[in-house]
Amino acid sequence: MPLLNRHQCIPWDAGGASEAKIAEVTAVVTSDLFEEREKAAIEYAEAITFTDRKVTDALFQRVRSHFSEAQVVELTAAVALENFRSKFNVALGIEAQGFCVLKAHG
Repeated sequence: MPLLNRHQCIPWDAGGASEAKIAEVTAVVTSDLFEEREKAAIEYAEAITFTDRKVTDALFQRVRSHFSEAQVVELTAAVALENFRSKFNVALGIEAQGFCVLKAHG
């Protein structure tokens, strides 16, 4: 689905996610817009990404209850790639281009 929304994102494929879902992604845990498998995947990605979090056995089991082994490997690789890109860009002084600015809930 091409997306050009109020967050000043350039058009991209959001995998079928609605603008409402994209706007709610920072509140995924409490949002009613996300299915349990989506919540598990996002929480897993955040646990991989944020240094103050950890992928616990309980979280991993939640993820595995929604995704096959191959899907978990693919999800993990996708998250790791994005984390790599963010570290790579920072190390080289490549700043955000302002393509997608999301407002934090809170």
